[in-house]
Amino acid sequence: MHDYFIGLMSGTSLDGADGVLVDFSGPALRVAASASEPFGDSFRAELLALNAPSHNELHRAALAGNTLAAVYARVVATLLQKAAAQDISAGQIRAIGAHGQTVRHQPRRTSAEPSGAGYTLQLNNPALLAELTGIDVVADLRSRDVAAGGQGAPLVPAFHQGVFGRADATVAVLNLGGISNLSVLPPAGSPLPVLGFDCGPGNALMDAWCLQHTGQPFDAGGAWAKSGRLVPALLASLQGEPYFSQPIPKSTGRDLFSLAWLDDKLRPFAGERPEDIQNTLTELTVCACAAGINSYGKESTELIVCGGGAFNRYLLQRLQSSLPWLRVSTSDAHGLPPLQVEAAAFAWLARRMLQRQPGNLPGVTGAAGLRVLGALYPA
Repeated sequence: MHDYFIGLMSGTSLDGADGVLVDFSGPALRVAASASEPFGDSFRAELLALNAPSHNELHRAALAGNTLAAVYARVVATLLQKAAAQDISAGQIRAIGAHGQTVRHQPRRTSAEPSGAGYTLQLNNPALLAELTGIDVVADLRSRDVAAGGQGAPLVPAFHQGVFGRADATVAVLNLGGISNLSVLPPAGSPLPVLGFDCGPGNALMDAWCLQHTGQPFDAGGAWAKSGRLVPALLASLQGEPYFSQPIPKSTGRDLFSLAWLDDKLRPFAGERPEDIQNTLTELTVCACAAGINSYGKESTELIVCGGGAFNRYLLQRLQSSLPWLRVSTSDAHGLPPLQVEAAAFAWLARRMLQRQPGNLPGVTGAAGLRVLGALYPA
């Protein structure tokens, strides 16, 4: 008996939606189909604008949720078309796990606020997605953890443990999306807990700077960054952001690491070459991730990288140089391509919700306990 779920992910990189159709019936998950659809320039610009207060944003956010649901539905249609060649029909899909598009993430605005005072907001219209696809949808997967006093993120470490964990060694998994998040996975049976947290910016600042100065949405392979030189004083200024020294549990987003934040930091460095700024932004991501491993994952023997940043060869080289005792590899080498990992995680979370099993790890998010995550929108 097959156990099919679809996972849909659109992350802080704002580049598009990724989807996978996963079969959980075997001893290891199997991705039966994958698909993606890039966001159009105008939609991407609107999502980016909605990350900050702006005119008529409630109306615009609702329309953006509708547009995102339509993008998701097209990804689902492509998945089902590919699945049909394997005799998998829409009626066999138990549910879609749809992450939505994060535009605000403030799980704890002040330490004095009571549990549940913060919030996380993902634009989506899961009711419309259920209508368009005829498949049950599980969405709003972060807010219950926040209501229980948690960060609501990251939610992927438990999934990472099941997919990438080893019996004989501690493994670290680094997702390089718009924001970078790290999972530290102790050996199976170890009394040590799984850890996970957001390190800081991943691709978000590098992509924004690259688009502004080259017209390209990202620095392919990190070639532009590699052509530049480090600006040590700028790196020190960027690293002065208090988030980097906060203890875990912690999570962040474009609320903090925005282009406005970067522009403010760059004012004293107006004469620097754009490629040198790009090099320094790359090094900021490297340093933030390396610091996370040095603080919480020093026992790791391997670093598995996923997300769009896994294709930035220069960034991976710098990570390897900064963490010489680790073997740095991409998730491809472990059976799951980098752009499928997070989407597969949200398929897994949808399955957990239908099983009424918890999807969070309180030791990761800081929530008061294990919680069933998500809300169901029946087809």
